[in-house]
Amino acid sequence: MLPKLTVAAQLFGCRAYTQTVEGIENTFKRISEDGYVSAQVSGFGPIAPEKLRDIAQGYGVGVCVTHSSFDRMLTDLDSMIAEHRMWGCKNIGIGSMPAKYHGGLDGLYAFIADINPIAKRLEAEGMHLTYHNHNFEFVKYDGRTLMDRLIEDSDPALNFIIDTYWVQAGGANPSDYIRKVAGRMEVVHFKDMAIVKGEKGLEMRFAPVGEGNIDFSEALRACVAAGVEYIAIEQDDCYGRSPFDCLAISRKNTIKLAEGIACMR
Repeated sequence: MLPKLTVAAQLFGCRAYTQTVEGIENTFKRISEDGYVSAQVSGFGPIAPEKLRDIAQGYGVGVCVTHSSFDRMLTDLDSMIAEHRMWGCKNIGIGSMPAKYHGGLDGLYAFIADINPIAKRLEAEGMHLTYHNHNFEFVKYDGRTLMDRLIEDSDPALNFIIDTYWVQAGGANPSDYIRKVAGRMEVVHFKDMAIVKGEKGLEMRFAPVGEGNIDFSEALRACVAAGVEYIAIEQDDCYGRSPFDCLAISRKNTIKLAEGIACMR
């Protein structure tokens, strides 16, 4: 029996609409109408944790993961744990390595030293610290990428959110990295890459799943093998298209691609 994978909406792409409580409610209403039953909270304006819980529950949308403040993780982790439990969310996400750790191996290992205790604390609480990659992690130092070092040299309690677009932008195969973090990833980001003509020649652009060049059929197989639970659809920039329309297209195409691979909802 294959696991059931849930298609979730990564709401960072809707950030222009989620800066007020009213906008957040309208966003949950819209994605619910489009069939989404789970979402990632990211890029939101101020909202009381209780109000966010009530809105999400009111529209039947669970919270599968967040992108949260790293500074709060260092100074206010107890409150963050309580908030995520209120939302029924066990994945607390780091959207990117903070800039103060950039610049080479010293910064990377300082970052690992800071996140390992947080990851182990969350694991003890039945939760996960999840790291979301971009493409800068694929710079090599002494023959190993920062991403490989982060995976291999961090505590196994650290989980990941592999972002398909940014892995491909870093020159690697997204499916390989999904498999590489097997058992350490509940949420993956499906984000397609299109090659288009720009003012200065060919350029990479974000695209709805199925409208670009990433092999999502293979990525879905990798997700099943790796024990992924949530396929979170993300598109950083929609280039004038409605992010809600892009989310709807991506959901439809992801489910179509998954026919015969895994049960999805």
